[in-house]
Amino acid sequence: MTYEELKQQKDLILLDCISGSTAYNLNITGSDVDKKGVFIMPQKQLYGFERQDQIANVTNDEVYFEIGRFLELLTKNNPNILELLSTSKEHVLHKHPLMELIKPEDYLSKLCLDTFAGYAQTQIKKARGLNKKINKPLNAERKSVLDFCFVVHNNGSVPLTEWLKEHGFNQEECGLVSLDHFRNVYLLYHQKQLTEGRFKGIISGPDADDVQLSSVPKDLEHVAVMNFNKDSYSVYCREYKEYREWEYKRNELRYWNTLSHGKSYDAKNMMHTFRLLNMAEEIALYRQVIVKREDRDFLLKIRNGEFEFDYLMQMVEDKMERIKEVYEECALPDKPDIQIAETILVDIRERFYAD
Repeated sequence: MTYEELKQQKDLILLDCISGSTAYNLNITGSDVDKKGVFIMPQKQLYGFERQDQIANVTNDEVYFEIGRFLELLTKNNPNILELLSTSKEHVLHKHPLMELIKPEDYLSKLCLDTFAGYAQTQIKKARGLNKKINKPLNAERKSVLDFCFVVHNNGSVPLTEWLKEHGFNQEECGLVSLDHFRNVYLLYHQKQLTEGRFKGIISGPDADDVQLSSVPKDLEHVAVMNFNKDSYSVYCREYKEYREWEYKRNELRYWNTLSHGKSYDAKNMMHTFRLLNMAEEIALYRQVIVKREDRDFLLKIRNGEFEFDYLMQMVEDKMERIKEVYEECALPDKPDIQIAETILVDIRERFYAD
């Protein structure tokens, strides 16, 4: 069943809600209007091969969860699902009477510490990653293996590229052999030492991901000892790939908004980090999921970049410690009762298909 087909069979929709920034009371001019909901598969589809857990439109700003998947995620205290079930009445567009069987307070547990606060920590990692990308951008030109090679020189070392330039050598004129018992350390030779034949060069070309070895006459004296810092090169390659992927996929408007407030972190991402942390604490204290945020002013100040990155990070650490203490003391169960959820799921399906 496609999104369009679901919309044509509205009797299959059990819950339809405005979600995202509007439901959070955090919408501003230009904010998108997102929707989330719950549907039930037709009985024939349920008994057949074509099961569906989720249906979404092309832009993925309208997402509907099948009732079985919805309850399964509910027992895992998934933040999106608990928020959907706890949506304020003014943002509920349609609610089937059978959905009244599912009460959010019946599923809240200490798992919320990991799901809400844990997800918030994931957001923090993203914010730190963006902070690093903005403040330490990588050059468009990718570094070569040669940039991670160093030559032993005067009780220290110098970059291979500098050593080659100083001696008037090209890397293509050089040859390497491994130095026994030393990891990634090589004896280096130069073409001028040969009376016949040629060395292969230190690398095969600009796209090489390792050095290469050459055949060297047995009694030839090396001109230098070289180390290839392969570990650093591997880290650089991973970070370079991640940076280019981020640069390609990033939301340009959001990126330039991040730069405009001058704090060099993703302010929207950080706002949702604190929203999740506050909701995690409220679940333990009040045993409810408060979707519509009364802390709008504080959260929008974060979004506007009114706080320094390090200050927010310290606030996060302090809040995480407080939340852990609250969860240790609260009376929430360790996890939801899956059997109760399964009983309700069967009841909903039987009643719906009977009608």
